[in-house]
Amino acid sequence: MSDKIRIGFVGVGSMGQCAHLRNYVTLPDCEVVALAELRPLLREAVARKYAVPRTYASADDMLAAEKLDGIVAPQPFTHHGSIVPPLYKAGIPIMTEKPIAASIAVGERILASLAQSGTWHMVGYHKRSDPATMYAKAEIDRLKQTGELGALKYIRITMPAGDWIAGGFRELIRTDEPGPKIEPDEPVGFDDPYISFVNYYIHQVNLLRHLLGEPYTVTHADPSGVVLIAKSQGGIPAAIEMSPYTTSIAWKECALVAFEHGWIEIDLPAPVALNRPGSVTLYRDPGHGAVPEERSPTLPWNHAMAQQATNFVRAVKGEILPMCTAQEALLDLKNAREYRDLMEKI
Repeated sequence: MSDKIRIGFVGVGSMGQCAHLRNYVTLPDCEVVALAELRPLLREAVARKYAVPRTYASADDMLAAEKLDGIVAPQPFTHHGSIVPPLYKAGIPIMTEKPIAASIAVGERILASLAQSGTWHMVGYHKRSDPATMYAKAEIDRLKQTGELGALKYIRITMPAGDWIAGGFRELIRTDEPGPKIEPDEPVGFDDPYISFVNYYIHQVNLLRHLLGEPYTVTHADPSGVVLIAKSQGGIPAAIEMSPYTTSIAWKECALVAFEHGWIEIDLPAPVALNRPGSVTLYRDPGHGAVPEERSPTLPWNHAMAQQATNFVRAVKGEILPMCTAQEALLDLKNAREYRDLMEKI
């Protein structure tokens, strides 16, 4: 492998450009050498803007002609079942958007193809890569090991609807070309309540497991559709609050991780906001005469999507493990199915 990781892109629509490509082209140890896009005008316009040297009308053409170290394929998850398995045949790491698929059945078929490929697949749950989450996760794991603030007692994630783009699409290149006509893996649309939940709240479903550090089961779905209650494998209760209120401009996503004698709170910015990390607040009240303290570390001016690109490249180089594997990502769909089943019983 050369000093620079050679990346090929499969798809450069809105998320492909603004959440992924523009971040990869800035990395000093990465080179985006080719992209594949079905829309010819968009393909060439994006390649010119980001100085990608070679373009192809299909992923098959690109993989036949290029020697790549990794693939970034920001495709709609409702199409992963048909688009992703052929990419595994290249035998190199791949990253896609979340979730792994629209259903457990399609996800299992994808994993069966992955198992035969000899490579790995990182699913783009970018909230794990936010500098705030990375800092908090390391501290949570440390506190669980040392026990200095007692046992982990509870986790709550709140995610109100708001402006998730936050100006992050201002440099988006558009053309008048019709979108590619690709049939979804299953005959479902985003008006389906389950698909809507998976599209919007699967990030929080995934983040909860990440912060807990272990699998969990959904135990209750409130009829309002606002609260999801869960219990971890080790018995820790948790909740996801889904849009208890809405905002027109702001983004107020946060996670509270409570220990017996303190807590960690993570506040996350809008998903496509640029150069804005989340923030972390740590509160310690160990008792025994110690003075309680609250502090907030200063984090680097980097955003989650950019750090996610760095993390994927580092994983390709073998420096770290993938932030979320396809195998773990299937658990998100299983938790979503648990929630859906509970809602249908109400």
